[in-house]
Amino acid sequence: MLKKILAIVAMLYAAASFAAVDVNKATPAELDGVKGIGPGISTKILDERKKGNFKDWQDFIARVQGIGESNAAKFSAEGLTVNGSAFKGVAKTEKKESEKKAKEDTKTAKADAAKPAAPAASSKK
Repeated sequence: MLKKILAIVAMLYAAASFAAVDVNKATPAELDGVKGIGPGISTKILDERKKGNFKDWQDFIARVQGIGESNAAKFSAEGLTVNGSAFKGVAKTEKKESEKKAKEDTKTAKADAAKPAAPAASSKK
């Protein structure tokens, strides 16, 4: 019986850790629970929140020093929200990677077009 109770408590704790954390309502401990946010960033967030709630992700990024779009995307993926909304911007690193892949695909296509066509194999019997 005790094992079942402990298992249920563990499952509830695990479910709570995956729950969304709203930056305007979170305690310091809840902010620290978001992967990538440590005591330093949570202190900056709380200091800025004392001046007023964050309106949206852009307000959050602008007011909290050290948080850019890439960090915002990572924090959002880990469950952080601003007024219940997830970050909808694209991280700069993702943009760079997709642009890099597009350039590589273009180079490959040009190289394939420049190759001479292989002669057709004739079948003599």
